[in-house]
Amino acid sequence: MRLLLVKTSSLGDVVHNLPVVSDLRRAFPDATIDWCVEEAFADIPRLHPEVADVIPVAIRRWRRKLLHTATWHEICDFRNQLRTRHYDAILDTQGLVKSALITWQARGEHFGYAAEVAREPLAARAYDRTFVIPPNAHAVERNRWLAAAAFDLPVDSPLSYGIVAPELELPWLGTGRYAVMLTATSRADKLWPEADWIVVGKAFTERGIVPVFPSGNPVERERAERLAAAIPGAIAAPRLSLNELAALLGHAQLTLGVDTGLVHLSAALGTPTIAIYTATDPALTGAFGPGFVRNLGNRLAPPSATQVLAVAEQELR
Repeated sequence: MRLLLVKTSSLGDVVHNLPVVSDLRRAFPDATIDWCVEEAFADIPRLHPEVADVIPVAIRRWRRKLLHTATWHEICDFRNQLRTRHYDAILDTQGLVKSALITWQARGEHFGYAAEVAREPLAARAYDRTFVIPPNAHAVERNRWLAAAAFDLPVDSPLSYGIVAPELELPWLGTGRYAVMLTATSRADKLWPEADWIVVGKAFTERGIVPVFPSGNPVERERAERLAAAIPGAIAAPRLSLNELAALLGHAQLTLGVDTGLVHLSAALGTPTIAIYTATDPALTGAFGPGFVRNLGNRLAPPSATQVLAVAEQELR
């Protein structure tokens, strides 16, 4: 049996789909499981040892360069790659028109959400079989329940993301205990005040835990350097690949972060994780995992530094 999963983006959504691989492997030990995903997030399914082939797609990049001949060559190459093999089933757990179009082009029987529960109802037209999954459940549960409905799996299997942190050398990090501080997110209203990060960071250093501030773009880098300079012993991490970030998160004493995909990766790796919410409700897409995972705050109700430290103390003590 050969199966294809389609979950292309974003980072948090891709992480939330990892348990589907574990569920399928449990039910079909001899199956070959492939995954189609945005090229920027391809390293996430590669962390799961039960994923055979990762098929990168570049919709985000192609949209910006639709008038370029090279873009259309890439699109043709992707479509040819997708159609080189026949699948027994293709499961789209994203429920968007873009993911449905990918699903529809793959050769095999197509499964996905019914129109009334898909994120974009039009997507359901691309599937041979559709399923009504409660929309008010957490994203991880919805993915797993969709797979359970499509392949007649038990719905009460233990949750397993199935990934472990890569063993990579990070010579700039040192050898002591550290906490990863994820201050960056996609929207300004999801940020947490810098003064609160400084309070928490200083409290960590007093416990012998080094705060580490990763960053991506120049704005994030400036913030990380500013916060690290205000906290004795803190580190503003160099620019890291997704694999390096997974290694950093996977070996941390604790991860503290705002609403961003890396928080979900931390929880999936089994690292004690505290997620801070300031502008969104964590009920449906909050950090979710079998270990120490806590979601603090809500829409227009961010947690205080005192509240965050009180929860962190539950794990650090």
